[in-house]
Amino acid sequence: MTSVFDPVTFMHGPAMPNRFMLAPLTNQQSHDDGTLSDAERNWLTLRSHGGFGQTMTAAAHVQEIGRAFPGQLGICRDDQIPALAAMADEIRSTGSLAIVQLHHGGNRVPAELNGMTPVCPSDDHETGARALSSAEVEQLRDDFIAAAVRADRAGYDGVELHGAHGYIICQFLSSEINHRTDQYGGSLENRARLLFEIIDGVRRECRPDFHLSVRLSPERFGMVLDEIIEVYGRLVDTGAVDFIDMSLWDVFKQPNEEAHQGRTLAEIFAEIPRGDVRLGVAGKIHDPSDAQAMLDLGIDIIILGRVAILHHDYPNLLRSDAGFVPRRVPVSADTLRAEGLSEAFVNYMRNWKGFVADD
Repeated sequence: MTSVFDPVTFMHGPAMPNRFMLAPLTNQQSHDDGTLSDAERNWLTLRSHGGFGQTMTAAAHVQEIGRAFPGQLGICRDDQIPALAAMADEIRSTGSLAIVQLHHGGNRVPAELNGMTPVCPSDDHETGARALSSAEVEQLRDDFIAAAVRADRAGYDGVELHGAHGYIICQFLSSEINHRTDQYGGSLENRARLLFEIIDGVRRECRPDFHLSVRLSPERFGMVLDEIIEVYGRLVDTGAVDFIDMSLWDVFKQPNEEAHQGRTLAEIFAEIPRGDVRLGVAGKIHDPSDAQAMLDLGIDIIILGRVAILHHDYPNLLRSDAGFVPRRVPVSADTLRAEGLSEAFVNYMRNWKGFVADD
């Protein structure tokens, strides 16, 4: 039986020392110019010291116009590299893989945040976003690739492309949002073209042992399960991707689509042949028994989000005590501060219903 403390190897780059990965969690702790703050560095490095086998940053925007949150980390300029490099050194010194998640908010960027009209594959009257020109799509592709090169230069083990949760790569994948008539719209092959061109560019421009993963979500934001299964299969077939990160919202739920009910989303993706590509899942994994249940399905990597906020050292606590029982929410603000959350992050967590106890 696979253990949560067994290592995970990849086609490119070093192995994870265990099966636990820190989810890329929005935390709004960095500076508004995108440079890494001491608060965000502390939050992340505490998790690597706490035993996570892979420590992934929150979504880092690859274009100024793609910044979707106050205090969002950026990787769109060279002056952001030094602080990122120092953090990579510390994360890697703990034995954890250091990964940057690359992101662009697209039509989910509030216009007032950046003082610019947000962009989208097509004009979106609901959000006020405008369609990207063909040249701008190519620039977007190149800026994702350039951000990966910055991560490489900063000493990270790799990057993840955020293709989930209705952000810009997901918007291109969505037939509900993407109404383009050029080579980036229409058929699924065309709607997925941006993603695969970014992948090709990262493999071309970064070092051979650079780790590359993709985050997908199979539901919401116009995602069609059969289409995401097809994209998943194409990612496997490229041989360019080390790891597919499926954000399922709830690993134990069945699909919304009636045609696919009868199995959980986790079971569906675990059963798809993937060769040497690794699969991770996220969504309401809380107790050690939840993690083991995912490994028993054949899933490779356990991605912890909310419970990793509650315990910066979840893996180490479990390693030292097989009977470890994680906290339940709500928890006090002081508990969160003790787990490395700054005041900005604590206040952000107050927006999550039932997470922070009333003072």
